[in-house]
Amino acid sequence: MIKKFWNSIFLNQTFFIALGIIAVVFVFGHFYPLYNMVALGLLVLFVFVVLLDLILLYRKNGITAKREVGSILSNGDENNCSVHITNAYEYLLFATIYEEIPHQLALRELKFKTKLNPQKTKIIRYILQPKERGEYDFGDIIIMASSPLQLIKRRYAAEASTKVSVYPSYIHLNRYSLQNFKYFSNEIGIKKTRKLGHSTEFEQIKGYVKGDDIRYMNWKASAKKGSLMVNQYIDERAQQVYCIIDTGRAMQMPFEGLSLLDYAINSTLAMSHVIIKNHDRAGVLYFNKIVEKILPADKSMGHLPKILNLLFNLKTVFLESNFEKLYADVKFRISHRSLLLLYTNFEDMNSLKRQLPYLKGLAKNNVLVVIFFKNSEIEDVIKNKATNEIDYYYKSVAEKLSFQKKLMVKELSKHGIQSVLTDPKDLTINTIDKYLEVKARGLI
Repeated sequence: MIKKFWNSIFLNQTFFIALGIIAVVFVFGHFYPLYNMVALGLLVLFVFVVLLDLILLYRKNGITAKREVGSILSNGDENNCSVHITNAYEYLLFATIYEEIPHQLALRELKFKTKLNPQKTKIIRYILQPKERGEYDFGDIIIMASSPLQLIKRRYAAEASTKVSVYPSYIHLNRYSLQNFKYFSNEIGIKKTRKLGHSTEFEQIKGYVKGDDIRYMNWKASAKKGSLMVNQYIDERAQQVYCIIDTGRAMQMPFEGLSLLDYAINSTLAMSHVIIKNHDRAGVLYFNKIVEKILPADKSMGHLPKILNLLFNLKTVFLESNFEKLYADVKFRISHRSLLLLYTNFEDMNSLKRQLPYLKGLAKNNVLVVIFFKNSEIEDVIKNKATNEIDYYYKSVAEKLSFQKKLMVKELSKHGIQSVLTDPKDLTINTIDKYLEVKARGLI
C-alpha cells in the first residue's frame, strides 16, 4: 500500500521553484540573520502547503477515464477516437493525459494537457491514421493530476486495455457515387452500346397462357398441377467481375506510408462495393507463387463482409509471382466469361514481356484489365527543374523509365488487353472509371 502510494506521487515544477526560492533566502540568511527567520517561516509554510496539496489529491480516488474507439479501424483513413475524463473532486484540477497507443502507429507519445472542471466530464477527441492492417493493442490511460496548488502530481492509471483490428479502408465506400462517372446512366446503370451475348435467369413457375414459349414448358410441374405450367425467365444483368491481387514482391513498394498492396486492397474493397451496387457479381482472387484463394463471385450485399475478412490479413511475400499458375487456375476455376481486374506492377518492359503470354491467355476467354502504377518519385524528378549536369542525367533516366510505362500500355493494347496506369492515390477512381467504360462498350 505504501509502495503504491509513493509510486503515484510526482513533484511538479512549481515544487522545485518554491524550494529554490527558500534555498536562496537561506543563503541570504548566512549574511543577514533576519533572512534566516524569513527562510524558516517560508519553509514551514511550504511544508504546510505540500501537506495540504497531498490531502486535496489523496482524500479520495476522484478521477475516472475511458476510451472510445471503434472495434475496427480503417486502414489509411482518419479514424475518430476520444478519451472521457471525469473529475469527481469539488475543485478544478490540472491534468496531463497520456494515451498508451499501439506501437504500429509509430508515435513516441500522445499526450494532452487540459483543465478538469469540478464534477464534470471532459471529452478529448483525436484522430488516428493507421498505415498497416492487423491487430492493434491499446494500453491504459495515464492521468497526471494536480490540484489548484500545483505542487504535487498524482498519477492515475485507468484500465482501458483493448485490442482493435485495422481492416482495409471501408470508411469511404459510399463516397464513390456512380453518378459522378462519365459512363453512368440513370436508366440502366451504364450506357450500353451493344450486347455481345444473351443469358437468362430463372424467376418463377407460372400457368401457361397463349403465346408463351413452349420450350420453357415444365412438365413435372404440369403433371403435379394438372394443368400446363411454364418456367418464366428474366434477362440476366449480373456479370462476373473478379479483382485479382498480386501479393508478390512487386507490390511491396511504399507510397505515402502505404504499400502498393494496401492501395490494391483498399481499391478492391471499394470496387466490390460498386460492382454489387451496380447489380454485378463481385469476386476476389489473390496469388503469388501459387493462387492462394479464390472467393467466388456473388451479387448480394452480404458478400462484402466475406471480402473484407479475406483482405484483412493479406501480406506481400519476397518471391516473384507466378503468372503461369494464375492462368492455369483461372482457366480451370472461372468457367464463365468475366471481367478480370488484375492489380500488379511492372517496372520495365522486360518484366512485362516475361508475363505477356499468360496475360494473353487470361484475355482469351475473359476481359482482362491490367492495373499497374506510376512511380511517383520518378514523376517528381521529371517535374523538377534541372540546374546542373547531374540533374539533367537523373531527369533523362527518369523520363526513359516513365516512357517505358507508357510503352507497356501500348504493348498490352496491341494484344487486346485493357490497362490502367495510375498514381496510387487515384487508383480507386481510375479503376471504377475503367470498369464502367468496359461495361459501356459492352465488352462483357
